[in-house]
Amino acid sequence: MDVVDIAAVAGAAVSSTLVAVYWMLSKQQQAAPGTSLQPSDSENRVSFLFEDENLEHASETAAKLYKLIPGHDDWTGMRERLVNRFPNLPERPLAAQSGQTTVPARDIEDAAILEVTRAGAFTRINMVENEVQTSAQSLRFKNLQHELEDLRRASDTTPHAIWQVDSEGSVTWHNAAYTGLYNRLHQKEPDPVKPVFDVAPSFHEKSGRQRVSAQLPDNEHVDWYDVTVASVGDIMIFHAIDVNAVVKSEAAQRNFVQTLAKTFAQLSIGLAIFDRNGQLALFNPALIDLTELPADFLSGRPTLMSFFDRIRENRRMPEPKNYHSWRQQITDVIAAATDGRYQETWTLETGQTYRVSGRPHPDGAIAFLIEDISAEVSVTRNFRAELELGQSLMDTFDEALVVFSSTGVLTFCNLAYRELWGLDPDNSFADVTINDSVRAWQEDCAPNKLWDGLIDFVLDFGEKTSWDMTARLHSGAEVKCTVSRISSGATVVRFALLEQAGAPALKQPSNTQSD
Repeated sequence: MDVVDIAAVAGAAVSSTLVAVYWMLSKQQQAAPGTSLQPSDSENRVSFLFEDENLEHASETAAKLYKLIPGHDDWTGMRERLVNRFPNLPERPLAAQSGQTTVPARDIEDAAILEVTRAGAFTRINMVENEVQTSAQSLRFKNLQHELEDLRRASDTTPHAIWQVDSEGSVTWHNAAYTGLYNRLHQKEPDPVKPVFDVAPSFHEKSGRQRVSAQLPDNEHVDWYDVTVASVGDIMIFHAIDVNAVVKSEAAQRNFVQTLAKTFAQLSIGLAIFDRNGQLALFNPALIDLTELPADFLSGRPTLMSFFDRIRENRRMPEPKNYHSWRQQITDVIAAATDGRYQETWTLETGQTYRVSGRPHPDGAIAFLIEDISAEVSVTRNFRAELELGQSLMDTFDEALVVFSSTGVLTFCNLAYRELWGLDPDNSFADVTINDSVRAWQEDCAPNKLWDGLIDFVLDFGEKTSWDMTARLHSGAEVKCTVSRISSGATVVRFALLEQAGAPALKQPSNTQSD
């Protein structure tokens, strides 16, 4: 025989052997008690045929479910896919007993079994499901088991307590955090009849949340929890979150606000803080006194517009010249306060004067400060009136007077001084010093070395007696200059014309001052 004939004969022999083995195994399964697998529906079952460790045949369902390819995969690949469900599956086909053996599933709820039939080098595996559960259902069941394990791990590692209550009020399930919380609060294992918290039936309508407190066994500490509830049919699922840090923070915030409120209550400046929505959020008693607005109106959290409207109605702000543009003026005031640019002085009909300023605050809030500066304005006005009176009085003197501060800056002079030297310090852009003044005096007088002594007298500190000198004008008249120290280190210089034949020609004050 040639090689082709030998190969053909060998191939026919192998095929005949495989067919015979397959028929024999099928017949054995038909004869085995409790099995219902028939050759006609084997392709709809999960079944494998191995020669030694090589996969020679797999049913259509087995190939799709477990992604095994005959002629490519082996026993090890099959076992890796089935061992989680059937942990007793032999590691090698030769480890299985001859004939038919049964391998049960891992879980008791899983009724599936593996029928392992070995005959010589051939091993057949057939998965037998119960009458209800198919192979696809078994796989889904396996996936559900994995998902259940994942959910159990997730619930047991959650830091907040979770429990489930049925329609009769009994706890039907809880996680590990619930057990720990129950032990901490009640010093015993969870009681299915009595939940960890005595939660009131009423919850917040929007959030479904309720804050509860729990007294610890030491009676010295109180824990706070936010309990939320979700209803699924007749089942209620509760979540308890530890909010001790939140409660402490809220208490600290309230204490801080109360401290600020007490501080603001002592201020004489009226304070009104409006939130980002333009509503009054905080005010102090001084605001009531200054604006004459009733406390119940301010407590009602008026808006910025209504706040200024009521102030105008109470005549606690200047009456607008054009009432029709009043709203636009208030809008401008609010916009300026938002940028921190608003600061005005209000003169009221009663004669009072208010300083009003607006300042922006974080998170879009605006604060208005109202201060009664009537006394300050009155003092300023009186001071200015006294200065004007003193100036008028000094202007009536025939003697020329000029005053220099301790630093040598000219601070005051009378009308006779301006007429004598033709100088007007008020028209100078810069401060006029003793050096500037002496230089101007020297220009109108004959040379005299005593001028330097006058400068030294003015600039030197310490108590000194009066000092005088005589200067001769270019007109020929003589002027007696007397220098005297006055309060606060200032110096007054007086010029008096000495009587001589021929009156001196007086200059008219110039509009500029020489440097």
